Amino acid sequence: MKMTFFKTFLFAAIVSGLGAAAQAADPQGGQQTAGSKTISKPTYVKDYQAITQVLNKYIDGCKQARSSIMKPAFSENATIFSVNAKGKLTGGPIQELFDAIDNPPFLPSPEAQSVIVKVDIVGTAASARIDSNDVSGFSFSDFFNLLKVEGKWMIISKIYHTHVAP
Repeated sequence: MKMTFFKTFLFAAIVSGLGAAAQAADPQGGQQTAGSKTISKPTYVKDYQAITQVLNKYIDGCKQARSSIMKPAFSENATIFSVNAKGKLTGGPIQELFDAIDNPPFLPSPEAQSVIVKVDIVGTAASARIDSNDVSGFSFSDFFNLLKVEGKWMIISKIYHTHVAP
């Protein structure tokens, strides 16, 4: 009898903890519960889909080594920065990326693989990470900041890390 009561008590504690954990994991501050209740916070599904479309323009432009494919994903005022092999900050206007993509050593890389690792959205601001392997023989981790301007998501800045070739 005592064991059954303990199991019931433990089960109730676990279920209560899961509900609290679901609410604690809700960074937007809305209520999020299981069952027949509705979720009262924004879901951002349409924004997520729009952002992934923007990021896929970048990915496709890298694979095809054509800036004309990726250029519509970026604000004309966007920037790009990285740290070079000597540990120095390098970068500037996004045109530097477009110029690099359209010229050697960047070549079409149809076998390149990229994955959108993370998208984080808060209202009209978002950040995203893409990891890519074998883009013209290079591997990158790219970090993007995006803004939703006049209803359209666009990349405002890119910073990246170039990985040592395997």
